[in-house]
Amino acid sequence: MSPHNAQGTGKKHRALVVAPGRGCYNKDELGYLKRHHQDKLAFIDKIDQYRHGIGQRGIAELDAQAKYSFKLHTPGENASALIYACAMADFMDIDTVEYEVVAVTGNSMGWYIALALAGALQPDAAIKLINTMGSMMSDGLIGGQLIYPEMNEAWQTDLTASRLIDEVINQVNQASGCELFTSIYLGGYRVLAGNEAGMKLAETLLPRIDDKYPMRLYNHGAFHSPLLSDISDKGRAQLPESLFNAPRVPLVDGHGKIWSPYSAETTALYEYTLGQQVTEPYDFSKAIAVAVKEFAPDKIIVLGPGNTLGGPVAQALIQQQWFGWQDKTDFSAAQQDAPKLIAMGHDKQRFLATSNDIEA
Repeated sequence: MSPHNAQGTGKKHRALVVAPGRGCYNKDELGYLKRHHQDKLAFIDKIDQYRHGIGQRGIAELDAQAKYSFKLHTPGENASALIYACAMADFMDIDTVEYEVVAVTGNSMGWYIALALAGALQPDAAIKLINTMGSMMSDGLIGGQLIYPEMNEAWQTDLTASRLIDEVINQVNQASGCELFTSIYLGGYRVLAGNEAGMKLAETLLPRIDDKYPMRLYNHGAFHSPLLSDISDKGRAQLPESLFNAPRVPLVDGHGKIWSPYSAETTALYEYTLGQQVTEPYDFSKAIAVAVKEFAPDKIIVLGPGNTLGGPVAQALIQQQWFGWQDKTDFSAAQQDAPKLIAMGHDKQRFLATSNDIEA
């Protein structure tokens, strides 16, 4: 019996797996593949063969750099492939004796990774789609993103903050030459996307919080907004529908829609992935809400690299009062004994999800 199973029943835990998006491979994650995934060199080499074939640096080389570089590690053409490799390799390490993966979802670029986790994209198709979409703005970013909280200190939704954000979006879009949109509903945060004029105006209208927010997201374009309609068109032109299969595991997308292995149509999945997913808001909070209500997982496993997504997942669960969590205090207390939310990018939690890592 797996030592993880505290109940001693031998019954598998039902797990929802969550894939991270951009911005999670940071200074502390440098060397993530080398530390955790030396046993997956063939998988990593396959990605690097593809990248070398189109004139890009390999992810093994990027991961092995002596120093973290914003210029090298954060552009989409490098960050996307690195994050995909780390997340997929983490997924391979999940203890299948202990866990039954009942559904997968992801945040933003994590949707592409979720497609791979679920088998809707085979390995060759996954790196082609992820690398292609990640490289779309290598010649120059289109717009940008900023993040702003819409929760209180207890991680409960602050409706006053939500209304303020909506009012700022309306006000910015009434100004000449300015565009601003909701990009991602991210647990207790709202990610906004806009053109440079719209972003600058929003930064003056949103009250400063903790001398931190509103925070620009470095090297991020205006994802999940109408500003990327040309990127959507280019994606369709470069990526054929034949890359897609029906998923083997249920997928929950950024609209909260479930793509079932038994009913998912690959044409519709292709159109969503390169259409609405690119140009419309990504509701990660709704994806988590639907996933837990429909699949009733015992545990939620957030793949690495990094642990930036752990907070937003917990906040989305608090919004639903899932696991009985009413606020941040409930969440923190519950995590002390037998964590329901396991972040594989967190060294102290990683061993809970795997069969081959020991506690740090």
